[in-house]
Amino acid sequence: MNNRMLVLVVEDDKSVRNLIVTTLKTQGYRHIEAPTGEEAIVQAASHNPDVILLDLGLPDLEGVEVIRRVRSWSNTPIIVISARSEDADKITALDAGADDYLTKPFSVDELMARLRATQRRLAYTNMSVAADACFENGALKVDYAANTASMNGEELHLTPIEYRLLCLLAQNVGKVLTHTFITQKIWGKTMESDIASLRVYMATLRKKLDRYSDGTQYIQTHIGIGYRMTKL
Repeated sequence: MNNRMLVLVVEDDKSVRNLIVTTLKTQGYRHIEAPTGEEAIVQAASHNPDVILLDLGLPDLEGVEVIRRVRSWSNTPIIVISARSEDADKITALDAGADDYLTKPFSVDELMARLRATQRRLAYTNMSVAADACFENGALKVDYAANTASMNGEELHLTPIEYRLLCLLAQNVGKVLTHTFITQKIWGKTMESDIASLRVYMATLRKKLDRYSDGTQYIQTHIGIGYRMTKL
């Protein structure tokens, strides 16, 4: 696998930043650095990195604000690396548009595994969908070429994770997808924290679909098993 991805490292703690940068260099990744939130936003806009590694406790901006501002114009994968381990912090970051969450202190091996999983997802997304492919189910339309989804002609404003979940369900319409299958496809792994995150994302995705539907339930929950998109 080509490791020439460009990684933006956003971390104000110099020792932690040096650890991450040294690991990236060893594994052949290109990198740029930002010690503050404002600089991170400038670097993201200027260099269009493939992945952003983001600390939440920055000296000028909250990391969640950085996520929101980047998400207003970019779908670049964002992996949060933070000492904050409470579920509320994780949910807030994921709801804002983060793709993954790694708690400090972290293993560099796990960090590299998360990066590789992100790399595989990017490669799969770029290769798997035909340029003119489009999915329609009732009032729902997913335009894979444009990376957009709409209900009754109204575009849905989805986070990158919500969009990938919707695509996964659409590509398997009528089938029950287990929690393990979904988390493996979306995050490249299955941990209890990933299943908790999945529940949050599915709840927000369902609300966005329901807002434009006529009462039709597009996503069904199979308790203890997983989720299914209803074929209409």
